[in-house]
Amino acid sequence: MLSAMQSSFVASPAFDRTCSQVEGIRQSAPRQTRRSQLREPRRTILPPPLGEGGGEGKAPPIPPASSAIGLAYATLWLLFLILTTSTMLHGGLPCLGAEALDSSFLRDYAETRGFRLGRPVNPQPTSDGKSVVFLRALPRVAKMSLLEFDIATGQTRVLFSPEQILKGAEEKLSPEEKARRERMRVSVGGITRFELSDDGSQILAGLSGKLYVASRTTGHIQELETGAGTVLDPKFSPDARFVAYVRDYDVCAYDLAKKKERRVTFGGSEKLTHGLAEFVAQEEMSRFSGFWWSPDSRHIAYEEADASEVEVWHVADPARPEQPAHPSYYPRPGKANVKARLGVISARGGKTTWVRWDAERYPYLAKVDWSKGNPLTFVVQSRDQKELALLQADPKTGVPTELLTERDPAWLNLDQQVPRWLEDGSGFLWTSERNGGTQLELREPGGKLRRVLVAPDAGYQGLADVNETARIVTYRASQDTTQSHLYRVSFDGGNPERLTLELGLHNAVFAKNHSIYVHQVSTPESMPQATIHRADGSRIGELPSVAENPSFVPRAEVTKVGEGGHFYAEIIRPQNFDANKRYPVIVDVYGGPHANVVQASMGTRLLGQWLADQGFVVVSVDGRGTPGRGREWERAIFKKFGSVPLEDQVAGLQALAARYPEIDSQRVGIVGWSFGGYMAALAVLKRPDVFKAAVAGAPVTDWEDYDTHYTERYMGFPETDAEAYRDGSLLTYASKLQRPLLIVHGTADDNVYFRHSLKLANALFRAGKEFELLPLPGLTHMVPDPVVTERLWTRIASHFRKHLVLTTD
Repeated sequence: MLSAMQSSFVASPAFDRTCSQVEGIRQSAPRQTRRSQLREPRRTILPPPLGEGGGEGKAPPIPPASSAIGLAYATLWLLFLILTTSTMLHGGLPCLGAEALDSSFLRDYAETRGFRLGRPVNPQPTSDGKSVVFLRALPRVAKMSLLEFDIATGQTRVLFSPEQILKGAEEKLSPEEKARRERMRVSVGGITRFELSDDGSQILAGLSGKLYVASRTTGHIQELETGAGTVLDPKFSPDARFVAYVRDYDVCAYDLAKKKERRVTFGGSEKLTHGLAEFVAQEEMSRFSGFWWSPDSRHIAYEEADASEVEVWHVADPARPEQPAHPSYYPRPGKANVKARLGVISARGGKTTWVRWDAERYPYLAKVDWSKGNPLTFVVQSRDQKELALLQADPKTGVPTELLTERDPAWLNLDQQVPRWLEDGSGFLWTSERNGGTQLELREPGGKLRRVLVAPDAGYQGLADVNETARIVTYRASQDTTQSHLYRVSFDGGNPERLTLELGLHNAVFAKNHSIYVHQVSTPESMPQATIHRADGSRIGELPSVAENPSFVPRAEVTKVGEGGHFYAEIIRPQNFDANKRYPVIVDVYGGPHANVVQASMGTRLLGQWLADQGFVVVSVDGRGTPGRGREWERAIFKKFGSVPLEDQVAGLQALAARYPEIDSQRVGIVGWSFGGYMAALAVLKRPDVFKAAVAGAPVTDWEDYDTHYTERYMGFPETDAEAYRDGSLLTYASKLQRPLLIVHGTADDNVYFRHSLKLANALFRAGKEFELLPLPGLTHMVPDPVVTERLWTRIASHFRKHLVLTTD
C-alpha cells in the first residue's frame, strides 16, 4: 500500500525492495516486507467494496465483477457516481479549483516523479570493484538507461539505452509484464531491471518484450532469438553460458554460444504455471521469481503453481468497453489459494524430481535459495502464518530435512534476505523475533544457533554485506525508526560498530570482492545521493545525477508525543508560518503494518510542504502496528484494524495539539492512500468529533475482498473471526457518515480493486449520505501520470480548503 503523499509516483507500503527494482518510482497496497533498500515508504488509499444486498426490504445483490452483467452494472454505477460527484461539486459552497491554488510546484513535482528522475538507481558494483553499473533517466523523461561509472577515470558512459535499441519506436509491454511491474511498483519505462554476470563482463537486460546481452568490454549487444510469446524474469546461469526465463508459462534456457533456445519444462498453462511466482508471492511475500539455477549451472529448481481452484477476478476499463477484461487469479480470505510445489529438473530438460514437504501444514512457498556454498533450501509457511519452517532438500530424491521452525501466536514476518548461506557452507545467517524484536543470528549448517550477532532491541532493518574473508557482517539498523544507519559486527560477536552518523536514511551496496561500496543516503535537507567509497570508507567519487532539485527544503519537525513518548510524529508548517495564528490541520496517514510515515528524508516531505503552504499544518503519526518498535508494538493491531490504528492517530493528534498552539484541533482533515485511504475513511466514519473532512485514496473497504496472505495474517479467517472483519469493514459504519468524504480510485486497480470504492459508494448512497467519488480511468494502484498527479493534489487541497477553511463546525 502507499501513502497519499507518494501515490503520485509509486504504490505500496514498505521500505524494501530487491536491488532489481527502481527506487522511488513505485507504490503498492498492504504488504508485509521489511525495509531492505534505501527508499521512502509507500502508502496507499483504498476504496470500500460494493454491498452484497439481499434479504427482505433490501436491494438485490450486485452481480460479481467477473460477470458481463457485473461489469455493465459497475459501469452504470461509475457513470451515476460521476454525475453525482459533479452535482455535489457545483452545489452549496463553491469549490476552490486550480485557479485558487498555485500548482506550479505540483507540475514540476509530477513531471520529475518527485524530483527522483535523473538520479542514479539500482547501483551494482562489478565483482572486481573497478566499475559501478546503474540505471538513470532524464529529469523529465520516465525512461531508464543503463550506465557505467569507471572507478579509475571517474568517467561515466551509457552502455544501453532505449533510444539505441528502439530508435524512436514506442516501447511495447505485454499484459504479463505490465502486471509484473505493477507488483514490483515500477512505473517507469525503458530498462527497469538488469543483471550482471558473476564475473561482471556481461549484462542481461530486457526492453520492449525482448532480451539483450551486452558485453561491457566490447560494447557488443546481442539480441536473444527467443520464441514467440512473453518473456519474463530472465537470469544468467552462474557460469554465464545460459540465460533462463519463463515463456508461455514454462521455463526455457537459451544457449548464448549456440544462439539456441531450449524449453526446459512442459505443460505450463495460464492455470498451471512453471517458474512464475503467483500473485500473493509477488504482492505480499516480495518473492518475484519462481525458478532458481543450481550453483553448477546444471539444474533448475522451479515452482509449479496450480491456480485451478482460485477465484478469477476481471479488471475492465469502463472507459474502454471495446477492450476485453483482464483476468487474474485473486485469492480472497477463506477461499482457495494457489497450490504450490517445488521441482528440480536438468537445465537440458527431462524428468522433474518433486520436493516432498507437508503442503497441508505449510501451503505457502515463501522463499527458495540455491546459491554458492549452500544446499537447496526453502522456507514454507502455514496458512495462518503462525508457523514457518526452513527446510533443506536433496535435489536427487526430493527428500527434505528440517533445519529450524519458527512460531508466533499472532503471525510471523517473512525476511527475503535469509537464509543467507556462507559460501564455504559453514553456516548461514537467520533472523528471528522470538525474543521480542528482530535479531540477526549465525547458525550451524544443521540449523543450530551458534550466536546472536545483532540483539533484538537494536532496531535491525536488513543486511547490506557479508564479508566472509574478514568475518564481518554490515547491516542497517536504528532504534529511532525515522532513520536507518549502517553498522558492522564480527562473525565472532562483540559490540557492533556504527558506520554512519548523519541524520537520515543510509544504505550500501558492496562489490563481491568488498573492495568498494556505493553509499546511498537521503537526509532531511537533501534528495538521495550515491557516493562510491573504498573498503576503508575513503571516498572515491559520486554517481552523477542529472535530476532537478526542489525549490525549497521542507519545514518539518520530528518529535515524540503521547504517554511516555510512544509515538514518532512529524509536523510540517507553511513556509510563511505565523506563530500568532492557528491553522487547520491535515493528517497525512498510513497507519498500517510495515510502513512508517515519519522519516528523516526530504523526498517524503515535499508534497506535505506544498500542502502546508496552502494554509495548513500537516502532521503524521506512526502508531502501533508500524515496524521497528518490537514484536508487541507491531502485533498490537492483530484482529483490530478497526480500532487500534485509529485510536493511535487520535491520541497522537491530540498530544500534538496540546503541545503546539498553532494546531486548531477543531479543523482537522485526514488524507491517505491504500491502507492510509482505509484509515482516512474510517476516521470520518468513526470519529467525526475529531476529523472534519477526509480524502481516501484506493481504500480497502471490506477486508473480505482483499487477498489471503495479507488479510488473514492480520485479521484471521472470516469463518472464525467474523467480528474482526465486521469491526474492520468501512461498510459497517457507512450509515454514520457526517463529514465530507472524497474517495479516489483507479478503475484498473488489480491490487485494491475498484470494486472496493464502488461498494462503499453503494453503501453510502443507500444510507442517504452525501460524498464525492473521483474515479481515475485506466489507472491502477499507482498514479504515475503527471497530469493526474497535478490535478489530483489540486483537488485534494481544494477539498480541504472548502471544508476546513471556508466552513466552521
